[in-house]
Amino acid sequence: MPDEKTPRAPPAPPAKPGMLTLDEALARLLAAVAPLPAAQNERLSTFDALGRVLAEDVRSTLDVPPEDNTSMDGYALRSADVPSAGTVLPVSQRIPAGVVGMPLQAGTAARIFTGAQVPHGADAVVMQEQCEAVADDAGAGAGAGAGGVRVNAVPEPGQWVRRRGEDVTIGAVVLAAGTRLTPQALGLAAAVGTAELAVARRPRVALFSTGDELAMPGEPLKPGAIYNSNRFTLRGLIVSLGCECIDLGIVPDRLDATRDALRRAAAVSDLIVTCGGVSVGEEDHLRPAVQAEGHIDMWQIAIKPGKPLAFGEVHRGDGSEAYFIGLPGNPVSAYITFLLAVRPVLLRLQGATDLALKHIAMRADFDWPRADRRREFMRVRRNDRGGLDLFANQSSGVLTSVVWGDGVIDNPSGQAIRAGDTVRYLPFAELLQ
Repeated sequence: MPDEKTPRAPPAPPAKPGMLTLDEALARLLAAVAPLPAAQNERLSTFDALGRVLAEDVRSTLDVPPEDNTSMDGYALRSADVPSAGTVLPVSQRIPAGVVGMPLQAGTAARIFTGAQVPHGADAVVMQEQCEAVADDAGAGAGAGAGGVRVNAVPEPGQWVRRRGEDVTIGAVVLAAGTRLTPQALGLAAAVGTAELAVARRPRVALFSTGDELAMPGEPLKPGAIYNSNRFTLRGLIVSLGCECIDLGIVPDRLDATRDALRRAAAVSDLIVTCGGVSVGEEDHLRPAVQAEGHIDMWQIAIKPGKPLAFGEVHRGDGSEAYFIGLPGNPVSAYITFLLAVRPVLLRLQGATDLALKHIAMRADFDWPRADRRREFMRVRRNDRGGLDLFANQSSGVLTSVVWGDGVIDNPSGQAIRAGDTVRYLPFAELLQ
């Protein structure tokens, strides 16, 4: 552990005046974006609803479980019939799962298997490992038919019995509107007998890239050209968040071509996403193109990596509008800014209600003495000691950092880190849900 007397680095100066905090930017985005119209909701088989967002509550039409059942293979009996270990009872019936047994006769036991309904009259189950099957002539009594059982443990009333409705009661809301459907949520919907679910339709997201320097993998790489990694990353993020991606490819660096791409994108999408090309350089045509086709605001957000973000609308021919978000062009900046800013917009469009970032308190196993004036999102990976390791190169162009890492530290502005400090960790797996 570091010496507690070691002085920390001085705090970084505050972010430049005029920069928005991330929270301020998110508040503006979410205030400007409305959920898709309820009239466009869809009904899907529960089998096919993974990743979608519920448009209506799911209520249970039954108790789960519907009757008392056993959580163990063993013997159902009356606890009062086993006053001491070693008591032998005749076995009066056999009850597999899916079979409803007869009411239990006093002084007898029922052989029962996991999930089977506990017969009326029984108030406990003794697991088979605490029982021994015995023949009729070992004291089980005549006429038992199925032999007997020696119970080697005195049961408590209710032992290994799952009570009717202990998981879900009839009429209860088991999944609320606005819930994004995980595999376990689909299982719960099925458990209460829901065959179809009302969900928001998938947002349609148009994606295109601008830049004459961009090439696609498999093409020859001309001098000065780079492969278009952002196209693959952003498309994957859009699809992983339950949206339909409309990929319009690479647009030439010309104002007329960019305006045409925006018009085509607005006609078929709810949201247009681009990266790079929104500065004031002579070859950056997105900003004037969006201004000509709609409206654009340029924001400087006090985060690292990231900072530049463009938000606006592009007009459609019918007078409606598609939202527009322009991301920074560096690969890591585009990835992180998408997760922080575009993800909540896409969830908002689907009517999701849980948009907050969910941090995990973890231990930093590294030193970071150079605090930044901006809120930092530092690529890290969990180690086998229960802490976090830092990727050595935190540059916004190093895409390997987000493949090596499994999340980021959300580090407040002006905050240095010493090994052993508790930090706020955001797993990528959480941000992609």
